[in-house]
Amino acid sequence: DLIVHVRDITHPETNLQKATVLSVLKNLNLPSHLLDSMVEVHNKVDLIERYKPAEENALAISALHRHGLEELKEEIEKKILTATGKKILTVNVNLEGSQLSWLYKEATVQEVEVMPEDGTARVKVIIGNSAFGRYKNLFPN
Repeated sequence: DLIVHVRDITHPETNLQKATVLSVLKNLNLPSHLLDSMVEVHNKVDLIERYKPAEENALAISALHRHGLEELKEEIEKKILTATGKKILTVNVNLEGSQLSWLYKEATVQEVEVMPEDGTARVKVIIGNSAFGRYKNLFPN
């Protein structure tokens, strides 16, 4: 669903390496949307003072110092959700019904926060558009 290209930005041939990787990927006849949505990551930025990527959409990280990793995770999540046609939602469910078990079967449940005082839960899920449509039809409230 997604290509993440991590480069050692301190390597003297980093631009040649990028060109080589892109050439190999193009020769694999991958779908163009994969190449167009590729995440470009520049690693080892801690070794270059005040590093700013020359490429417009590149993310600067230092894996060693964990700098920029949260932004990288957010970008990967955003691109994966777009590529797969899914979204992250929080829905309120009645724990006495079958909503929660349905969500466990048809979506990816990430968090469940139970509110025992009213027998409900807030459920954070990753769900596709068609599954969410079925959910709304089955559980209109």
